[in-house]
Amino acid sequence: MNQALLSQFDGIAVRRLLYKGDPAREIICTAREENVDLIAMSTHSQGALYSLLLGSTAAKVLRHAEFSVWTDAHAEAKLNEFAIRNGLCAVELSPHSRNTVLSASRLSTDFGARLTLVHVTSGAESFDPGGNHMVSEWSTTLVGYATQEMTKLQQDLHIDADVIIESGNVRERLNHVAEHSKGDVLVLGRKPPGGHLGDNGAGYAIIRDAKIPVLSL
Repeated sequence: MNQALLSQFDGIAVRRLLYKGDPAREIICTAREENVDLIAMSTHSQGALYSLLLGSTAAKVLRHAEFSVWTDAHAEAKLNEFAIRNGLCAVELSPHSRNTVLSASRLSTDFGARLTLVHVTSGAESFDPGGNHMVSEWSTTLVGYATQEMTKLQQDLHIDADVIIESGNVRERLNHVAEHSKGDVLVLGRKPPGGHLGDNGAGYAIIRDAKIPVLSL
C-alpha cells in the first residue's frame, strides 16, 4: 500500500488505510468517519473472480452510501489524458432531478465544460400476435412531454444546456449519446428507489457498462 501509485500521486497528500472485513461496509464506514465528499472506485479489474468481487463491492457502495460516488471501468486506459470538456447528465424528470442537474451544472462550470442533459423515455411499442410495433403517436407524445419538462427544468434552475431526448433501453441509449457527443463524464442521480439507479437493478448496469466515468449523486 505504501508503494502504490507513488508517481501518480506525486505532490498530493495521501493517507493509505488498510482494513480487514467486508470491503463495501469498510468503505462506507470509513467515508462516514472521515466525512468525505466523494468516493472514487473502479467497477472492473483483471481476472474473472476479482472482477466479480469488485463489481459486487461497487454495487453495494452505490446502494447504501449516502455520498457521491465516482466510478470508471476504463481508468487505466486514459490515466494520463483525462479531462472534462463535455459533461452529460441523465435526467429522470423526478423531484431528485433538480439536485442532479444543479450538481452537473456546477461541475461543468468549474471545468469550463459544455453540459448536455439527456432524458430517455420508455419504448413506445405495442404487443400483439404479430409481434412488436412502434406506436408513433405515443412516441411523439412521450418526447413532446419530455421536451417541455426539460425546458421548464432549465428555466426554473436558470441553466442553459444542450438537451437530447432518446427512447428505449436506458443503458444503451446513454452509451450511444456518450459516444456521439464525446462525453467525458456522465452524472446520474441514484435516488429515489425505482429510478435509473433504484432497486430495479438497472442502475448498476448503467454504471458497469458505461464507456465513460460516472458520477452518481
